[in-house]
Amino acid sequence: MKPPPPGIAESAWARLNKRAVLDRRWATISLYTGIAITAVIVALSFAAPFLGLRDPLATDLMNALAPPSSEFLFGTDDLGRDIFSRVLHAGRIDLVFGIVTTYVSLVIGLLIGALSGYFGGIIDTIIMRIVDLVISFPFIILILTIAAIVGPGLAGAYIGVIAVSWALYARLTRGEMLAIRRREFILNAETLGYGTPRIIFVHALPNLLRSNLVFSMSDIVLNILTLAALSYLGLGVAPPTPEWGEMIAQGQKNLLNAWWISTLPGLVIVLAGVGFSLIGDGLADRLDDSGR
Repeated sequence: MKPPPPGIAESAWARLNKRAVLDRRWATISLYTGIAITAVIVALSFAAPFLGLRDPLATDLMNALAPPSSEFLFGTDDLGRDIFSRVLHAGRIDLVFGIVTTYVSLVIGLLIGALSGYFGGIIDTIIMRIVDLVISFPFIILILTIAAIVGPGLAGAYIGVIAVSWALYARLTRGEMLAIRRREFILNAETLGYGTPRIIFVHALPNLLRSNLVFSMSDIVLNILTLAALSYLGLGVAPPTPEWGEMIAQGQKNLLNAWWISTLPGLVIVLAGVGFSLIGDGLADRLDDSGR
C-alpha cells in the first residue's frame, strides 16, 4: 500500500484503500456475473434450432395449457405450443433487436454529438435544438407514432427506436466533448497541425466511448422492453412468430388459470435486463478515464 498523502491520517488512508479494493472486487463480480447471465441467454437463444426442441409454431391441442413439467419445462399455451421453445426462439429476435438498435443509435449519436461539441457555434445550436425536440416528446409515444406510420412489424420498430434513441447519445457525447476539447492532448494535436477528422476520430472518440458504452448496457434493456411493449400493443412482431412481449400479451387472457404463459417469458426479460445492467455497472467501475 502506498504511503498516505500529506495531511491524511494513516488509519483513514488504510480505510480508503480497503474501500477501493472492495469496490474493485464488487465491480469484477458484477461484471462477470452479468456476462455469465447474458452469455447463457444468448447461447441458448441462438442455439435453439439445434437443441432438438419442439417446433415453436407447432400446435398440440391435446396438451393445451399444460403446466410446467419435465416434458414441458415452461408449460404450454392455449394452443399447446411449447413455451420454453418459443421463449428461446423469441430470444434471437429480442436480443438482436436490442443490440442492433442500441449500437446503431450509439454510432449515430456519437458522431453527431462529437461534431456538435467540437465545433460549437451555430452547428452546436442547431444540432442541440433538434436533440431537444426529439427528447422533449415522450419516448414511447414517439416510437408508437413512427411504428404506426411505417406499419406493424419489426421494420417499424427498428426505425422508430433508432429515430429516437440517437438523441440521447448525441447529448451525452456532446457534454463529454465540451469537457475534453480544451484538454492538453486535443490542444497538442491542434498545435501539431493534425486535421479535424484525425483529432475527432483518433484522439477524441476513444475518450468519449466510456460513458456511451456504460449507458448502452441499460439502453439494450430499454430497447428490448420497447419491442416487448410494441408487440404487446400489436405494433411489433406479429403472431404467431414468438416474441417475448407478444407471448406476454397472448397469455394475459389466461393469467388466472395458466400463469406460466405470461409470467415465465416476463421473468426471462427481467433476467436479461439484470444481466445487461450488471455488465453496465461492472464496466462503469472498471473502465478508466482513458476508455480502455
